[in-house]
Amino acid sequence: MGEAAGTADEAALVRDFDPRALPPAFYEDPYPTFRALRRHAPVHRLPDGGWFLTRHADLFAIYRDTATFSSDKKVEFTPKFGGGTPLLEHHTTSLIFNDPPLHTRVRRLITGALTPRAVAAMEEGVVALVGGLLDRLEAAPGGRVDLIEAFAAAIPVEVIGNLLDVPRDERGPLRDWSLAILGALEPAPTAEQLARGNAAVTEFCGYLASLVAERRRRPGDPERDVLTRLIRGEADGERLTEPELLQNCIFILNAGHETTTNLIGAALWLLCLWPGERARLLADPELLKTAVEEFLRYESSVQLGNRRATRACSVGGVDLPEGALITLCIAGANRDPEVFADPDRMDLGRRPNPHLGFAGGPHVCVGLAVARLEARVALSMFLERFPRYALDGEPERDLRARFRGFRRLPARLD
Repeated sequence: MGEAAGTADEAALVRDFDPRALPPAFYEDPYPTFRALRRHAPVHRLPDGGWFLTRHADLFAIYRDTATFSSDKKVEFTPKFGGGTPLLEHHTTSLIFNDPPLHTRVRRLITGALTPRAVAAMEEGVVALVGGLLDRLEAAPGGRVDLIEAFAAAIPVEVIGNLLDVPRDERGPLRDWSLAILGALEPAPTAEQLARGNAAVTEFCGYLASLVAERRRRPGDPERDVLTRLIRGEADGERLTEPELLQNCIFILNAGHETTTNLIGAALWLLCLWPGERARLLADPELLKTAVEEFLRYESSVQLGNRRATRACSVGGVDLPEGALITLCIAGANRDPEVFADPDRMDLGRRPNPHLGFAGGPHVCVGLAVARLEARVALSMFLERFPRYALDGEPERDLRARFRGFRRLPARLD
């Protein structure tokens, strides 16, 4: 396998590429840019001095080498968010942007409540939730619906709300808080995005403080209630501090909500773009397990990640200095022809499929089993109920580089 040498147009894409100043066309289809970067400069020096990586092998190696490549974001995020801001506190305390020992402690607590048995026990509730949403979709006037608001986004908010045992009548603000906090992670957030993100962290922490206080008085079942498990800590008595507890509750919602919404929404969109693969799936529902993995590869919910080099090192034959800030292009790696045959073709039966949609190494997504369960149940039940659904108007993308998804996905249900 491998890629051709490329064209002059691709060379221009690479020369002008700057994640902090992306043209509008990039958000609609970033993959030609990522392909050009892989061909011409797979370890690409950015205008701000950072490095942008697009090869699968390079990302895979970095995920595994946590000693050389740190996930701690204090150095990177302090100038971005400002010292002492709510966004800085959140994004430098949550699980995903930390190294051991904090990462190890929090991850162990969360995974203890997401055992295979616990995730399997969630399926009945997810089936009931999806069934109720489908009933409401069926009653929509004229069969016209927005598949994001009415379906894809509604599922993970409820599932994560159940994991934290958030009272159902208090879940209304969760999605907006999540979108505001994650929006501030863009390569060049606007002043408005930063203001919304800071306000969301403050409001979310205020809400969680009261929820935690109530859970301390009336603990839930630690085998299924992640919040109770985080409060109780480990068997040896080691517990999270109050800020660690609150910020990682926010992380659980953000990580489980946005990515799964994007996964389900992208899958429903892609099945309209690839009618042959859709017919294949309808004819063989058992294909859904590999189909979910292909949706994750082909249209990665999380497109970009970041690391910082703790020492001078070499990546893909390029020497990087100590302190180098590295952007990991997951979406580019997931279409690397060195790993995936005919990578720009969606193949719902693709095997093997070593995509990096859930990252890798010690930082592999802690909730991947839950996301797979939600996607499998949502898509199987939706296709069984509405096998002839169609797009009804132009989808509206959420114009972000780090997370790829839709604001609206208008559809007509037959």
